[in-house]
Amino acid sequence: MDRLIYTAMTGASHVLQQQAAVSENLANNHTPGFRAQINTFRAVPLVGEGLPTRVFVVDSTAGADFSAGAMEPTGRNQDVAIDGKGWIAVQGPDGKESYTRNGSFQVTANGLLQTRSGLNVLGDAGPITLPPNTEITIAKDGTISTVPTGTKPAEVATVGRIKLTNPPEDQLVRGDDGLFRTKNGNAAASDGKVTIVTGNLEGSNVNPVEAMVTMITLARQFDNQMKMLQTADNDAKAASQLLSFNG
Repeated sequence: MDRLIYTAMTGASHVLQQQAAVSENLANNHTPGFRAQINTFRAVPLVGEGLPTRVFVVDSTAGADFSAGAMEPTGRNQDVAIDGKGWIAVQGPDGKESYTRNGSFQVTANGLLQTRSGLNVLGDAGPITLPPNTEITIAKDGTISTVPTGTKPAEVATVGRIKLTNPPEDQLVRGDDGLFRTKNGNAAASDGKVTIVTGNLEGSNVNPVEAMVTMITLARQFDNQMKMLQTADNDAKAASQLLSFNG
């Protein structure tokens, strides 16, 4: 009887974890450049004396959906979207190089180029700093040019280049902060083949209809697991009654 309990108990627990992951995907349906998280179930046998026939159900993160989201024009020269595969290098909250597809930038009062969430955008030599009172233009290769406000367009200065990279997708892992990093923790090399489109943002690749259907399916799976636990409990009570009669 406990074989059924092991499977149903762990199955119900990990269904809740999958629901949390799907909920996060839905919550980021409008987050630029967001990559949907993919979760799967797998069976793990218990190891120990008298336990080889018992099996746990485990929820494991299979990875992320790396398919591109739709391009959304914004008309803002500080918004960029990766054209095809590739990533924008930023400085994560832990100070280490991380990667995102969210190219909505802003310039701080100190001249730092940052994402809207406050992460420093990295260039080949570290965080990018822009001179004050300038208008910026970002080329498709990530090169940033500035023109002092109120001067002739001929006075253009190149101040840096956004680090664009394209490490193998199977070498990337998502952090709890939603940023991607390499599995070995090393910084990926710049890739000159990665290009960007200015005045656009890449939308999330979450399919809200598919995510809602998955939520409904998971809710039904949870109900089934709970019914299995109830069945195991009823069977155990019936077995106890039979044993008491035999006694």
